[in-house]
Amino acid sequence: MKNFKNSGIEWLGEIPEHWEMVKIKYFANLYNGDSIKDSDKGKYCIADNDTIPYIATKDIDIIFNSINYYNGMFIKKTDANFKKAYKECILLCIEGANAGKKIAILNQEVCFVNKLCCVKNKSTELNSKFLFYFFQGIFFQNNFFSNIKGLIGGVTPEQIGNFLFLLPPLKEQEQIANFLDEKCEKIQNFIEKKEKLLSLLQEQKQALINETITKGLDKNVKLKNSGIEWLGEIPEHWEVRKLKMLFSFGNGLNITKADFISFGIPCISYGEIHSKYPCRLDLSVHKLPFVSETYLNDKPQSLLSKGDFVFADTSEDIEGSGNFTCIQSNIPLFAGYHTIILRPKTQIYSLYFSFLFDSIFVRNQIREKVWGVKVFSITKSILKEVQCFIPPLKEQEQIANFLDEKCEKIDSLITKIKKQIELIKEYKTTLINEAVCGRMDLK
Repeated sequence: MKNFKNSGIEWLGEIPEHWEMVKIKYFANLYNGDSIKDSDKGKYCIADNDTIPYIATKDIDIIFNSINYYNGMFIKKTDANFKKAYKECILLCIEGANAGKKIAILNQEVCFVNKLCCVKNKSTELNSKFLFYFFQGIFFQNNFFSNIKGLIGGVTPEQIGNFLFLLPPLKEQEQIANFLDEKCEKIQNFIEKKEKLLSLLQEQKQALINETITKGLDKNVKLKNSGIEWLGEIPEHWEVRKLKMLFSFGNGLNITKADFISFGIPCISYGEIHSKYPCRLDLSVHKLPFVSETYLNDKPQSLLSKGDFVFADTSEDIEGSGNFTCIQSNIPLFAGYHTIILRPKTQIYSLYFSFLFDSIFVRNQIREKVWGVKVFSITKSILKEVQCFIPPLKEQEQIANFLDEKCEKIDSLITKIKKQIELIKEYKTTLINEAVCGRMDLK
């Protein structure tokens, strides 16, 4: 049975009596990596026997703390312009949005970007794997985030070197590291299985939408050539029309986050479309930031009505190109920055078009035309030329209601599995915290 002592840190409480509290710099060397100029990046892309991987922040998995060694550039082993990190060194992101969150332990020699810090064990009294887990625990994380400064947000290797950490005897460090290795591997396997199931459910949902939106519900209906080579046949009585024949197009407000206020008219911008409210937006349920009521006089054309569609006009990846939301409530709201508004010019069943816009058929038409490298841009011209299948209005309603019921069941399963993943992640965090703070009986 362990005896405990006061750590001297109010929020931490007691720690095992035989554990020490020491500065990291006495047990490890810490240093940044080196950045590559954009103009030189073409030189460093070939992997061969004379090169080693160049690791960037993007190459570190934030969930599993693993590294993709072959996802980027490669540096000549003899190149003296780049500092190296070695097997069992720890790489820690110390700058930007992922500062303190992306942490990995190396299993081979690498070079690395300057946003990463190498922590190299220099003591026979320290187990590198224990330190790797300690960096994921609340004691280190609180220290790290309380020291972040600057516009981008970062902590220096020198600061980290002066952080205190809890040091058990070496044998106990090894026991803790082995215990967490075993537990975290089981957790990782659980998450991977659940994510595979999520992927299958999402594929099932997409396949259902694609099939129904292009063939309808009547399996015996007479078909005709769609006139679109890769698609094949569609029901004979359906029309094929471009979006410009069905919708009028407008722009959202030309504003920034600085224009948001604590009360006024709700406003949907591209960020909420991508991350919070894809496909449907109902203000009786969903929450948005506000803009001034003065826009009612200045920009009435950006005010939305039930049944309108709002597309994000930029995306950070090709998969997000074509992301949209459909307005489901009668509460007045504005389309915000980086958005394109589509208003029906003729009578349609908006829920049908919500499924249609989410289908691969429409998505692929948009993805083929978007342009960009780091940011992909969608224009009104691209959207206007998108071709759509138009069943009779009653059939639109039938298809939409069928898909709504089926997709709701799939979405319910997806939500349940995501909750399971979040709970197991919370359990992993608690497990690591308890172990590296000496509060767990490993037996």
